[in-house]
Order: sequence, then structure tokens, then C-alpha cells
Amino acid sequence: MTNENNLKNKFAFFGTPQLAVEILDALAEAGYLPALIVTMPDRAIEVLKPEKLDAVFVDAFKTHGIDFSIVVAYGKILPQALLDLAPMYNIHYSLLPRWRGATPVESVILAGDAETGVAIQRIVHKLDAGPLVAVEKTPIGSDETAPVLRSRLNDIAKKLLVNTMPKIASGDPSLSEQDDSAATSCGKMSKEDGLVDLADDGLENYRKFRAYFGWPGIHTYFERGGKRIRTIIVGAHLEGSKLILDTVKPEGKGEMPYQDFLRSGATPV
Repeated sequence: MTNENNLKNKFAFFGTPQLAVEILDALAEAGYLPALIVTMPDRAIEVLKPEKLDAVFVDAFKTHGIDFSIVVAYGKILPQALLDLAPMYNIHYSLLPRWRGATPVESVILAGDAETGVAIQRIVHKLDAGPLVAVEKTPIGSDETAPVLRSRLNDIAKKLLVNTMPKIASGDPSLSEQDDSAATSCGKMSKEDGLVDLADDGLENYRKFRAYFGWPGIHTYFERGGKRIRTIIVGAHLEGSKLILDTVKPEGKGEMPYQDFLRSGATPV
């Protein structure tokens, strides 16, 4: 790890899942070490693990003399009292103001967007509505699934954040206000979102397959021997505008080629 980029001011890092760990590693590799980490699991340096970001936490946070914070997929709403202490900057995996909310990676695929990207915003007390510090765009592959796209966006985010840290640390980064009139939003996913009707448009179903790949996945129902069978679509591709199923997992069974499933007497409901 190089130390040449270490900052004179102190910053905190808020984050929990693997994406956040990768960002933290990239910062450390570039010599940007947080004075404090706020997370759920244990970390190698001083950690606060609050159940709630209440007045007790805010008072504890104050004692660390933090100048600014970096937030990556932390998973809790940040109270105004915390935002008032020092600037907080968030990495968001879309081209804000498009796809504010919890599922921007899935949403760009579902919508058929041609491009997406990473935005670094200063956090305000309105979901993903803060002014932008930096943005980087990237095209979306026609067969790219959400996990693959998310990983690629995180690679972009690592470099973008490291390159933007001096500007953030200056205390007066150039900010661009978002156009609220162009904003779109996206909410959380549920298992029910993965239900598809094979009679629907093939392209739309393929977008669902790519967006929900891994979790919640997509599923549909077949009938065999008078029984209704919930069936997970494990592998699929697009031929023209037609969705072609490659591999399925019927309820209670292992994965199998789709054609073998059909030969067993299964028919789409």
C-alpha cells in the first residue's frame, strides 16, 4: 500500500456488503485510510456497529472529528443530524437522476437502457437526490446479467472514487445539481417479481432473466400429470425476439435441459 495519497483530514467509511469491501480495499490501496468504519461485521480498524443511527450514535460519531464520509451500500437511512456534522458522499450505481433507489442495476436492464454508469453524489435528506461530484458512463451488454454488470460497475466505482478523493477532501468539490424533473425511481425486489408468463414478449422476459439472475431469479409454472409445477428458469437466451429456455429446475427436482423437461410431459400453463 502506498502512503503518498494519505489525506490530512479525517474521513469515515459507511458500508456493509462485498461491494463496499472492494471499494474500501481500493481506497486503502491508493493510500486513503478511513479514520472510522461504520458497518455491521467486524473490521480491522476501529468500528462502530450501531443498531440505530440515533442521537447516541451521532454523539459518538462527533468525538472522532470526521471531516467527511464515504458511503457505499450501507443499508440504513442517514438522519439529518448526521448529515449536518460533515459532508457525506455516496456511490450510486446508475446515471443519476435516472434510477434513484435500491435496485438501479436491475432497473436499467429491465428498462432496456443502452447505458448506465456510476455517480458519486453528496448525500441530502432525500433519496439519491444530492448534487453530483463525478459521473462515469458505460454501455450495457445485450446479454449482461445484473451480477456481471454490478461487478463491472464496482470496478468503475473504485477508480472513480480514488480519482475523486482529492476533490472531495478539498472541502469544496465542484457540484452539479440533479434535474429532478428527469428523475426515475426503483424500489426493492421480491421473489414475486421473478414470475414470468412464457406467452409474454420474449425480449421483456429475457430482460427479467438478466435482471433477476441469481436472486430472485425467474420462474414460471408448468403442468404435468395434472399437477402444477413451479419451475425455475436457470439458463436462457434470445433468438431474434424469442426467448429460448436452455436449462430449468422443476420444483423438487435438479437442474435439467429444458427439452428433457418437455419430453417428460410438462407443458407451460
